[in-house]
Amino acid sequence: MPLTDIQIRRAKAQDKPYTLNDGQGLSLLINPDGSKGWRFRYRFAGKARLMSFGSYSLVSLAEARDKRETARKQVVNGIDPVEERKAQKLAQQLSTENSFEAICREWHTNKADRWTVAYRDEIIKTFEQDIFPFIGKRPISEIKPLELLEVLRRIEKRGALEKTRKVRQRCGEVYRYAIITGRAEYNPAPDLAIALAVPKQKHHPFLSAEELPHFVQDLEAYTGSIITKNATKIVMLTGVRTQEMRFATWDEIDFDKGVWEIPAERMKMRRSHLIPLSAQVIALFQQLKPITGHYPYIFIGRNNRKKSISKESVNQVIELLGYKGRATGHGFRHTMSTVLHEEGFDSAWIEMQLAHVDKNSIRGIYNHAQYLDGRARMLQFYADQLYPQK
Repeated sequence: MPLTDIQIRRAKAQDKPYTLNDGQGLSLLINPDGSKGWRFRYRFAGKARLMSFGSYSLVSLAEARDKRETARKQVVNGIDPVEERKAQKLAQQLSTENSFEAICREWHTNKADRWTVAYRDEIIKTFEQDIFPFIGKRPISEIKPLELLEVLRRIEKRGALEKTRKVRQRCGEVYRYAIITGRAEYNPAPDLAIALAVPKQKHHPFLSAEELPHFVQDLEAYTGSIITKNATKIVMLTGVRTQEMRFATWDEIDFDKGVWEIPAERMKMRRSHLIPLSAQVIALFQQLKPITGHYPYIFIGRNNRKKSISKESVNQVIELLGYKGRATGHGFRHTMSTVLHEEGFDSAWIEMQLAHVDKNSIRGIYNHAQYLDGRARMLQFYADQLYPQK
């Protein structure tokens, strides 16, 4: 006789488990601890089988009967309900493991040691804000090009065209990683470029060789902080990025060898960078030693001595000198490259000095030492042109 909800609720626990039958293979198991769970018995391929439908507290009588009917139809159609459930769980598990977010985080972890901490954090934060909420849970192989395009257009509509371009490229890297690890077959990201607005190319303003002496003269007359003044000179004379300069510490400077070694974690491409120091740059560091020698950073902030100068400090000096829109801290790298190339210095030396990536990593490591003497002569020449030694 079919069960009723009243009968089930009134069923009391006994010393041993017992069952209440609802018919057609469905029963309710009453355990000594009072818990009640649904069971479905059936035969498949001549063998007796048993599967659980969950506890009565979560699955009502009506729901259990629906599950029974579904399972009975599967048996009639030659499907083993237990094996079908296993297959569905496996598919769900694989779907979770192969989701865009899971693969992206795996890719990010594997690449992390090649990036600076700030760059690494910026990448994953962008995915968490702009990508994961929309397609993060979807299996990567099932995401259609149009779905990815719609997500990218959300960024584009904010007017962040350059960010859209970078995010599209990073999505492409995630897809390439998924392909080589056997979890996707097609990378839609490159093909979406034609459907997105192209950002206007931005160039950092830079001084010409003719303008450089006038800037040097104006910088010499600057009466502001000697820390930011010397920072500007050092960026100009070494070609380092302002980010690489800002967090310099005194243990990176070897006055005896005349070398500044920037650790890999602060470099854009996550490779340590040796910079030979001209006599002029050594003198600039020595001027700062009595001022900041006991602080964590060489270029300490004005308001907080435990922090470095801000990322805009060099550009603020340039602006105060009247060169806003005509020069930037990053633009000094372009100026240096132009001047040194025109003077006939080896292009490999120049590229190495600017820490540009050598496409052949083995050759890059070898040249790191090979070019040091040449770069030292080159930088001394450059410093002598801007600040002739007396």
